[in-house]
Amino acid sequence: MTEITILGAGAWGTTFGQILADAGNHITIWDKNENIVNDIRNQHHNHTRVPQITTLPANITAESDPQQAAHNADIIVVAIASQAARHVLTQFKPYIADTTLIVSLMKGIEQTTGQRMDEMIYDVLHLPAHRLAVVSGPNLSAQVAQREPTAAIIASANIETAQHIADVSTTPYFKPTISTDIIGTELCGSIKNIIALAVGISHGAGYGENTASVIMTYGLSEMVRLGESLGAMPETFYSVAGIGDLICTCSSPLSRNYTFGFNLGKGMTINEATQASNGVAEGVATTEAILVLAERKQVKMPLVTAVHHILHGDYGFTTLFEEITGKEVIENE
Repeated sequence: MTEITILGAGAWGTTFGQILADAGNHITIWDKNENIVNDIRNQHHNHTRVPQITTLPANITAESDPQQAAHNADIIVVAIASQAARHVLTQFKPYIADTTLIVSLMKGIEQTTGQRMDEMIYDVLHLPAHRLAVVSGPNLSAQVAQREPTAAIIASANIETAQHIADVSTTPYFKPTISTDIIGTELCGSIKNIIALAVGISHGAGYGENTASVIMTYGLSEMVRLGESLGAMPETFYSVAGIGDLICTCSSPLSRNYTFGFNLGKGMTINEATQASNGVAEGVATTEAILVLAERKQVKMPLVTAVHHILHGDYGFTTLFEEITGKEVIENE
């Protein structure tokens, strides 16, 4: 039985723990919140973060001490909010064995460094490339928690590592495929959140599916352009990690980024939308970092630029649509 530790008892971390437990592994979920840890360990549920799961599998436990959580771990899965991950990994670094594989579920760009999550992990843990894999796909945690069928891409510089992580996470309802394109997989997971903000803003402003489809199409084009400039494989953006996750994140009120954008489109301020959100909308912090990458590679990203302006209160949705299409918009009554 593979020993797997998950860092972060959030909705996706806990749900991925259920996937791994269903696949036959022994799971320890680490979190700094003692109440949640006790809930998981003693009551076998996480009602605070994942009320959809009434009873977690018996082969899941929880721990709040980093040393105990990392002890004997064959695999450590990182499911921390992207802007807090460096701090948490620094705490864990002394306790991670030289043979332990690291798997990232995170989607975002670190604001302070501009690093993708894979780059940040390499930076903090000084890993050789063959010990890291990343996971991305259309995986709304509330639905996966109910064991609804879905898929994901598991990417690693080492194809054998990707295959191993796929083997230990495959269940009848979770079907991963493998790739060596870490850059593309990471960018898909980051940029789709920004596009979901834009779609949410459009729906909140009263526009329908035609408008949303245009936004997703232009957004996908921007994602591909930046990805190719950074050495990503174009086909990754048309996989479940790319267009699959894009459709999912832009189409459901279960998406935190979509919901955050929807509230902005309705007229909420950034602070009000943040307070109304259930969890972190990663696209908010990611937008500026992606623009820095785009400027460095001289890639034009008018949609991401427009979202950045909206987040800073410079203008509203109709100007966003004009920016990406070059066409004047008639105000929606």
